[in-house]
Amino acid sequence: MKQNWIFAFLFWLACGSIVPLAQTNEPGRIVNAVATGMAAPQPSADREGATLDALREKRALQIFLKSVQRQIVSAAEAMPATKYEFAPSEGEFKGVRTFGAQVRHLAATNHTLAAAALGEDPPADAGDEQGPETVRTKAEILEYLNSSFIHLGKAIDAIGDKNVMVKHSPISPLPPSATTRLGLTVESLIHSFDHYGQMVVYLRMNGIVPPASRP
Repeated sequence: MKQNWIFAFLFWLACGSIVPLAQTNEPGRIVNAVATGMAAPQPSADREGATLDALREKRALQIFLKSVQRQIVSAAEAMPATKYEFAPSEGEFKGVRTFGAQVRHLAATNHTLAAAALGEDPPADAGDEQGPETVRTKAEILEYLNSSFIHLGKAIDAIGDKNVMVKHSPISPLPPSATTRLGLTVESLIHSFDHYGQMVVYLRMNGIVPPASRP
């Protein structure tokens, strides 16, 4: 599934470091460069090189953002307005969010993490990650969802910009000392796909194939 390679790349970005490997003279054998005493390549201190790295990370995330936005928005559009209050009632689903509440929560989290990545205060109307109480209809929720991806896109555009500060977000597991703009935007994309999976379940329970899964 396309989600698997997206998660793999996001995980690679979040890790932030890769232990270098070195080949030996023996065919088919690869050993850790640290174990052989070889010096691992050091990041360049050159300012231009660092900027180029930031640009590459930003461009990669911009591509993923478009993919994530397209799949999630199309799923939200596919659910009829009359089903936005749908929530599974059988099995272990007691107390779960409705479809509309899932989308609104996803959008509120995008806004909150994007704000932190841009050094902004958390949106007052995001509430406890539930989104504005005034956003209720399908049309209103879709507008709020799309605005959250625009906000997240601005955060991604700011990657590598030393003039834009970053704030710690209380909803993020990242401690203040480890909070970065890259980390917050990756977290938001991961969180979005977590809820996309739940949206897919709700759609299929209503006989709707998610647009991203159609031939």
